[in-house]
Amino acid sequence: LQLVESGGGLVQSGGSLRLSCVASEVTFQYYAVGWFRQAPGKEREGVSCITPNDENTIYEDSVKGRFTISRDNAENTVYLQMNSLKPEDTGVYYCAASLHHFGLGPQGYETWGQGTQVTVSS
Repeated sequence: LQLVESGGGLVQSGGSLRLSCVASEVTFQYYAVGWFRQAPGKEREGVSCITPNDENTIYEDSVKGRFTISRDNAENTVYLQMNSLKPEDTGVYYCAASLHHFGLGPQGYETWGQGTQVTVSS
């Protein structure tokens, strides 16, 4: 399984971006998927995650009400809609997939994408 993120960019504070995570295999539908971000000099942190069947989602407190995770298994894609962006949302955003783990901790995810840069200017 390979993952490719896209949709990052430079946006002003208050703006929106939609990130996409596209998988290489149809078995992606059986994986839980998480979005993570890493700012310069900081540890990677979980932002949101979604179960294979879209029944459950989790959000990190600082993004609740602003970010929405969703998936389209027919398109092997998971999305992260980011609204009301703030400068502190700046970082490299990664998606990751796991057959056995669901949660915001990065350690349990087996497969990672290469990341996409999100920069929010004030």
